[in-house]
Amino acid sequence: MSNKRRLLKLFVSPSLKVALCLVCLVAVSFALVIYSGSVVINPVEQLSIGASSTSWNIYVNEVNQTRYMPGGFTEPTLNQSDTSTYAFRVVTDQYKVCAIKVQLSTAMSSSEFSNFNITVLSSTGGSWAQEPLFTAANGSTNKAFINGTVQGDAAYIHQDLSTTKYYLIQVTYSYDLVNATAQIPVTFEFTPLPANSF
Repeated sequence: MSNKRRLLKLFVSPSLKVALCLVCLVAVSFALVIYSGSVVINPVEQLSIGASSTSWNIYVNEVNQTRYMPGGFTEPTLNQSDTSTYAFRVVTDQYKVCAIKVQLSTAMSSSEFSNFNITVLSSTGGSWAQEPLFTAANGSTNKAFINGTVQGDAAYIHQDLSTTKYYLIQVTYSYDLVNATAQIPVTFEFTPLPANSF
């Protein structure tokens, strides 16, 4: 055998071996069994709004008076099938608790109101009762009320697993600093914050 032929055999043989290995690998990869699993994602809404608006009459020089959202002058009687009798409802399941952040979108004018203190009442179907407020979504420090005259002041409600609660907003205010009768808009904000625990 000539040197040229031996040299060609040396160079061709490794190339053919590599090519054959690649063909075998491709064949094996086409023969692999693929397993799959699927998930259906179901978004859950814990908070739903009840009454989204109401109207209050307040009087110049009123001091430490109470109004309700909804309800106005009087605390409404809860009717679970009537959304106009509560401000919002929260339903939790066995997987997630829910903290609800409550605040005003814009603070009330401290040049008009000497106080505008917000608390929350809750009911599971019976009478309304004071709901504990907290300073954080997962903390244990209580807060007496939300100061509506301070921008960004907020409080949190903690609702446990597997419960349904209805909530009412209660405001104690004093409109005793001005003699003005222009309408005053108020917007309450409720933000649900699901968590594993408090």
